Amino acid sequence: MTGDREVVGACPLDCPDGCSWTVTVRDGRAVRLRGTADHPYTRGTLCVKVNQYLDHTAAPDRLLYPLRRTGPKGEGRFTRISWDEALSEIAGRLRRIIADSGGEAIWPYQGTGNLGYLQGLQGRAGARLWNVLGASRHELTICSIAGLVGTEYATGTTRGIEPESLVHSRLILLWGANPLTTGHHLWRFVEQARRSGAYVVVIDPVRTRTARQADEHVAPLPGTDAALALGLLHVVLAEDGADQDFLDRHTLGWPEFRDRILDYPPERVAALTGVPREQIVDLGRRLARTRPTAVRAGIGVQRHAGGGEVLRTLACLVGVTGDWQYPGGGLAYSTDGYFGGDRAALARDDLLAAPVRTLSMTRLADNLLTLTDPPVRALVVYGSNPVASAPDQNRIREALTRPDLFTVVLDHFPTDTVDYADIVLPATMQTEHLDVHDGYGHVYVAWNEPAVPPPGECLSSTETFRRLARHLDLTEPSLYDSDEELARQLLDNDHPSLAGITVDRLRRQGWARLNYPPAFVPFPDGFPTPSGRLEFRSERAAEAGLDPVAGYTPPREPTDPDLSTRYPLTLIAGAGHFFVNTVFANKPELARRAGPPRVVLHPDDAGPRGLVDGGQARIFNDRGEFRAVVTVGADLVRPGVAATTKGHWLKLTGGAGVNATVDERDADMGGGAVFHDNRVQVEPAVTSDEENVDGVPPTRSQRPTGQ
Repeated sequence: MTGDREVVGACPLDCPDGCSWTVTVRDGRAVRLRGTADHPYTRGTLCVKVNQYLDHTAAPDRLLYPLRRTGPKGEGRFTRISWDEALSEIAGRLRRIIADSGGEAIWPYQGTGNLGYLQGLQGRAGARLWNVLGASRHELTICSIAGLVGTEYATGTTRGIEPESLVHSRLILLWGANPLTTGHHLWRFVEQARRSGAYVVVIDPVRTRTARQADEHVAPLPGTDAALALGLLHVVLAEDGADQDFLDRHTLGWPEFRDRILDYPPERVAALTGVPREQIVDLGRRLARTRPTAVRAGIGVQRHAGGGEVLRTLACLVGVTGDWQYPGGGLAYSTDGYFGGDRAALARDDLLAAPVRTLSMTRLADNLLTLTDPPVRALVVYGSNPVASAPDQNRIREALTRPDLFTVVLDHFPTDTVDYADIVLPATMQTEHLDVHDGYGHVYVAWNEPAVPPPGECLSSTETFRRLARHLDLTEPSLYDSDEELARQLLDNDHPSLAGITVDRLRRQGWARLNYPPAFVPFPDGFPTPSGRLEFRSERAAEAGLDPVAGYTPPREPTDPDLSTRYPLTLIAGAGHFFVNTVFANKPELARRAGPPRVVLHPDDAGPRGLVDGGQARIFNDRGEFRAVVTVGADLVRPGVAATTKGHWLKLTGGAGVNATVDERDADMGGGAVFHDNRVQVEPAVTSDEENVDGVPPTRSQRPTGQ
């Protein structure tokens, strides 16, 4: 229409697709949002969650002004204050804490709510300020880290194959991946491969949307994926399907890994995984004869005690078959390492006066309750809702009520975590600030131009930290760099992936493909390991106290006899179709479509417990409990597993969530989380009239007190 303005942008959310989008602005208002049509990955479509993003930015419960707590921590009672009051109070508290306990008593707690290089996680937004203050270093351990470390032991890098190259695959193993819910643009490439004869297998304890569309569904017990991989390779060896030439020229430790594989015949693997022997043999034979084979691994497979070893073994699986040498062959887990932007220039770790400790985000409760040298005295949360999304929910809530803990939360909405804040700062959303994005499921970079002014008094993360630096009277010049200066520092790099990609070009075009050829083979000249080969045996792993040879590390709780007796079901919580982590859980339409929290059980598990479809269940263990509506189906989940989804807000669904049952414990590598290494019992529950378990926000007409 006449007078409309088109503004380029990108989705900021925690999804591999990293979509490029276009915002239509009319009379200063964003009136339309659509996927960028000429983007080779986005191709004009957004997901069901993000399609309504503009409505979300204008929601009546959005935080618009700084707030100060007026009631007990956890009640969510606040009064409006000015930015000057808020920043003066924060600066004063931080100065006193540093004087008394040192900078490490401050913990900047950042999550995946925004993956931007300027405003979000990828560029460690705020890192310059925290480095100048000497704050504790925040370690992102909640997502993919165990798998990234495991992959690196085998291949020398976290990079794998480009997912678009799946069009060339003839066997596609979607291993713990549900792209029709968690990144649907990949499915287009899977379907293109199918039209050329590819066979698609989903390996997942739950019959997901994607599993229902696949040619075959394999349902192992949670945490046994590495054993299944070894069992498939046992069949490959029996079928003479190993690529001996590739093994001789490009791998290290094959004799030891071969012996490891021979310890896992199909009979043993069937007992470990719950997958029928015949299915293991049939799929192993298909793997032995089908080139190229691609494994697309999801994050869920590494959320247990042996999670890093799963990805390490999957990277080795496609080495035994030689698939790494073909377009469309190999392992796709993350493409994050392909972007050559200067992340160090953004974070400026050189500003640290001395080394500081690192705190794991999935050890929030333990760190807040037990650290003493120094204790955490200030917590600054942004891009995160840990009360709902981190493990050991009940202890987190206990920790956040500490009277001596000063908590600041930057957010868009009054989340469960906001309720515990001393000061709340209203943050801009994606259509209101400048940013640069890539995707961890493709090789494109995108520009996000602010399309409209922020509502109320919302500020971007970068501007919030600039203003806080001024209130702290800090003189380091780089703390005051503008967003455009930050973007230029990120992109002004001689990495080959960025040749010709500048701020001006991105701002004009909206997106660009990094400088990699179509369907490229990631390691044509050898692997970036110490040996230059794919390492079945890793000396670096041995030095870290791990088994030097790739293999199987079982989950902890399902193999504990006592726990397995008291809590006989393994609980897993996959991504919901209508939320991105806890983002959108307060949006009435998406909450309505998502429905209440559900627990899905096989009839063999539901019947003996007196659980019926549509009934209320109590899911519990020694750590905590939550309530959910029961869904029963023999074709929905394998026996022995209770399946639910993550993302619901506690305050909207009865006061507790799935993470009340999850242990605050590390995986084998990288300190990763163990969300799916969780034994529970399920029993019928009676719901009181006062409980809200329908999952739908009762209203969006109320903002926190004071707004």
